[in-house]
Amino acid sequence: MSLIKMRDEQGVRIISFNRPDKRNAFNLEMYQQLTEYLIEGDSNNEIRAFMLHGEGNCFTAGNDIADFLQSGDLNEDHPTVKFLFCLVDLKKPLVAAVSGAAVGIGTTLLLHCDLVYADNSAKFQMPFVNLALVPEAASSLLLPLIVGQQKAAELILLGDAFNAATACELNIINQVVESDLIEFALTKAKRLASQPPESLQASRQLLRYNQQQVKQQMQLELVHFGQRLKSDESKKLFQAFLNKSS
Repeated sequence: MSLIKMRDEQGVRIISFNRPDKRNAFNLEMYQQLTEYLIEGDSNNEIRAFMLHGEGNCFTAGNDIADFLQSGDLNEDHPTVKFLFCLVDLKKPLVAAVSGAAVGIGTTLLLHCDLVYADNSAKFQMPFVNLALVPEAASSLLLPLIVGQQKAAELILLGDAFNAATACELNIINQVVESDLIEFALTKAKRLASQPPESLQASRQLLRYNQQQVKQQMQLELVHFGQRLKSDESKKLFQAFLNKSS
């Protein structure tokens, strides 16, 4: 069974996270496959937009902790790091459809999407500090720009979960969709794909004028993230989490 499913439809590359037994938690294989599908689609003239969603009424529960802890240093060759920088470098628009859990990277990757839609089952959370870690995916830069400094501090430092209505109020998502979420998001992605491609990509680049700053912040976060992973406080929390999960 492929942990990442992909199909192309009317100029849209539809990528779905397919590990429902683990609530679509990302392992290294998934990061690698995601990055390959995105890079190939970005260079394919037939593909004009991307759409992400999760199978089994769950977007993603974040990183597979056991897999991640054994994945080595967070250097430029690490599959997770490659995926993060791939998000920044994409030329073509990215749409996400969120049902169920969107934890950690499941929320922070949305900050790199152009359009995000969620249903009423969606639950967002960035529990980095709760796990003795720091934010990633340049969320420490992007989140304050989107929601304001104080609200970003609340979401990051307390790490509480929040629902789709709150995410919409904070402009983290575009709209709460009552039914047929995947079809709704796909319709929007197809509309993007039908736009004049050169104009679409140029306009997207203009909207993302601070991408060099985003990359710099992402790199700084990775330095701190790597340090925190090796700290005593994070090791104790992760061990307790793994013991509870086993």
